[in-house]
Amino acid sequence: MAVPSFEKFLYPFLKCLESGDVTLNDMRKELIKKFNLTQEDLQLRTKSGNETQFNDRIGWARQYFRRALFITIPKNGTYSITQRGKDFLKTHETLTIDDLMAYPEYAAFNSSHKSKASRNAHCFITELTPTDQIEQAFENIENNLAADLLAKIMDQSPEFFEHLVVDLLIKMGYGGSFADSAKITQISNDEGIDGIIYEDKLGLDKIYVQAKRWNNPVGRPVIQQFAGALVGQNATKGVFITTSQYSKEAKQYVINLHQKIVLIDGYELSRYMIEYNVGVSTKHIYEVKKIDSDYFEDQ
Repeated sequence: MAVPSFEKFLYPFLKCLESGDVTLNDMRKELIKKFNLTQEDLQLRTKSGNETQFNDRIGWARQYFRRALFITIPKNGTYSITQRGKDFLKTHETLTIDDLMAYPEYAAFNSSHKSKASRNAHCFITELTPTDQIEQAFENIENNLAADLLAKIMDQSPEFFEHLVVDLLIKMGYGGSFADSAKITQISNDEGIDGIIYEDKLGLDKIYVQAKRWNNPVGRPVIQQFAGALVGQNATKGVFITTSQYSKEAKQYVINLHQKIVLIDGYELSRYMIEYNVGVSTKHIYEVKKIDSDYFEDQ
């Protein structure tokens, strides 16, 4: 079972407080029981990896209820329901973001009602915590960037693409620098090898590279040809990179080979380029900050 969406946490969270103050630990136990969550569920993390989904949802539920004046925090780690919260529970058996929007204090905090665009997206947004929304927006930006990268690569020459994939492998930590750890083979006589990465300074261990700037899927015969080229070089390691995809037969073929051949398709290529800053640059940096508890406790 997956961790429920953020909005589904709201009513159970408030209901836990109906009988009196509840500590964070007891709140966690009640919600784990309510949603029948397993240890595996509790280990699921947000896309950034900085927090578990479970703790992230609890944290934002607490924040939203404080803004709506549904709860107070009389002391650190303890939640208390207000009269407004109690009155709400008397007349409701569910709780949504739209319910909170009816209270001016929360409406002032949440600006999603101000624009038509955000109203159209409201049903989707209420399923997510603000952390989820940031990560979803970041993922959308990266998806668009990845698509733009592949389109840009297709506008370049095959020779440029061969240099690009060698640059990428070096940035990923294979070899040292382009000058002393890699080379592009002669275009007219590469025998199925487009580049060579030297993993050590003496050149005792090499990775052979084949790069295909294609639109059509790469099939098994092409991979067989590459494997044959590796045999001709007495090589055991190869990386085949394409802007397209691989057929099922091509993927199956490399599994049982004596040589180790890694297949990187267009999607993975663009993701690696973004991760290792090849062909991209930073446009903006947004800092997400939190309370420094040590600062206040040391006073």
